Amino acid sequence: MALTAEDRVAITDLVYRYGHLVDAGELDRLGELFTPDVTYDLTDLGHGTLTGVELIRSAALAVGDANPVGHHITNLVLTEQADGQVHARSKGIGIMADGTCGSVVYDDVIVPAGDGWRIRHRKIAARRAPLGGLLTR
Repeated sequence: MALTAEDRVAITDLVYRYGHLVDAGELDRLGELFTPDVTYDLTDLGHGTLTGVELIRSAALAVGDANPVGHHITNLVLTEQADGQVHARSKGIGIMADGTCGSVVYDDVIVPAGDGWRIRHRKIAARRAPLGGLLTR
């Protein structure tokens, strides 16, 4: 199945909506973004892997005031897979309450759902070195 322009818009909205919902504290709406059995890989950030929407919600609440106040998602690239899934890669800029910020890469596996698209797997990797670490290799 080839991705339509409508699919691409819907998937783009899905990925971008994450920042809006989390920043607004609308964690009860995470089911609009993720499959019920989502795998949310925070290993690179030192937090392991979470499975399921409720664990993501609970983890965000546990982090409390250490959560970013702004999740700014940019540079989205969608790649259709032969099995109908979509790989989405985007960059995220997290702004903290004290004004510091960090950069991450989101790697998502997005699948069709009955009422649109949902993220089945998300891996978040911190960007810690310029040029992808090329200068330190």
